[in-house]
Amino acid sequence: MNQVAVKPAAEGLPAQIELEKTIANAIEIATASGASAVEAAISAETGFCVTARMGEVETVEHNRDNGLGITVYFGHRKGSASTTDTSEKGIRSTVQAACDIARYTAEDKCAGPADKEDLATEFLDLEMNHPWEIDTSAAIELAIECEAAALEYDKRINNSEGGSISSHTGLRVYGSSNGFLNGYASSYHSASCAVIAEDESGMERDYWYSSARQSKALEDMASIGHKAAERTLSRLGGQRLSTRTAPILFSADVAASLLGHFISAIRGSSLYRKASFMLDRVDEQIFAEHIRIHEQPHLLGALGSAPFDNEGVTTRPRDLVTDGVLNGYVLDSYSARRLGLKTTGNAGGVHNLTIEPGKLDAQGLLKEMDTGLLVTELMGSAVNGVTGDYSRGASGFWVEGGKIQYPVSEITIAGHLNDMYKNIVAVGNDVDLRRNTRTGSILLEEMTIAGE
Repeated sequence: MNQVAVKPAAEGLPAQIELEKTIANAIEIATASGASAVEAAISAETGFCVTARMGEVETVEHNRDNGLGITVYFGHRKGSASTTDTSEKGIRSTVQAACDIARYTAEDKCAGPADKEDLATEFLDLEMNHPWEIDTSAAIELAIECEAAALEYDKRINNSEGGSISSHTGLRVYGSSNGFLNGYASSYHSASCAVIAEDESGMERDYWYSSARQSKALEDMASIGHKAAERTLSRLGGQRLSTRTAPILFSADVAASLLGHFISAIRGSSLYRKASFMLDRVDEQIFAEHIRIHEQPHLLGALGSAPFDNEGVTTRPRDLVTDGVLNGYVLDSYSARRLGLKTTGNAGGVHNLTIEPGKLDAQGLLKEMDTGLLVTELMGSAVNGVTGDYSRGASGFWVEGGKIQYPVSEITIAGHLNDMYKNIVAVGNDVDLRRNTRTGSILLEEMTIAGE
């Protein structure tokens, strides 16, 4: 198995070499029990979350978790079991449970670990682990500061759901009997605030948050509070719209959902089940010609980065869509075998999915749209992955002459994902980096708006 130099443990976590020994032991026990192939993964995580509401501490939570999952294969029969007990006895008991399951499952010729030639052999340091050296008292002070900035912003902000600070650091190691054994640590920190505003028109709620691998990359607490207040105040006086068709501009923080539906449709599990409107559409024009969508798994410190996927397969930058044309699917080893293809290194999902931004910022897109609906919140999920039909509750702002006129609520936007993707007019350069999907605001030519 591939051994690496001992890496320093994340704060409060075991050293990686300890977890590698646990995995190696589990594989050895399973092999000795007659398994023809084995894969196992172990994770350890530590972290905290504090919430302050109306200037007082509301919750303080600390977590320390670990888990071991083992999958064994007897030929093409598969069994899996998991445990939080990583003692010798616990490992043997879990291996036995997995073996008992495998002996009674039906054969599946596509089952098995990733092929050896697909496994990572070089392990990049993607600078993903940056523990936050902060104690509970200091975190509470930050949460109070964040909320106070929102409450003091305007007298119409009269209540709060609180300011929160969280920090988590984790270490995951994966190994298989075909020779892979490696892992990496990562951190995730966030700060958020949600408040309530009230005037003669009624009450509204909204929020803002910041997240990053490094605590120093978080937005300033006052800035988060002010944005939460601004967003909440802007929703007051919401109106209904009459039913119509109009251009739609998805703000950057909700536009990622459009790409999420696309990834779900080209994921191997949807394709081999023939439960996708993207079936057999490789090399076909799916998006507008100016659209490029690609993965960037090796960005330093990014939230979606990974040197290898959940099966140990090498991750690589690649274009999913070039000039609007679909280049390929999102596959793990099992779905690839079912489809007669090769894994794309996407066991566990995509990595820093990016839609290439254009030249316009958010204000520029409003001017480009001229008249239409700016969507800032989506509700419900009446999206059919088999047919591509799209219908979701929404709220946002009506725009005329490239300027926001008034907030709107209690509406539904509807269309078909095929048409929506082909009718993307522009992608903004206001890219939201707070998640695995990296996108700016997205302007669509038109959709149906169901209102009064």
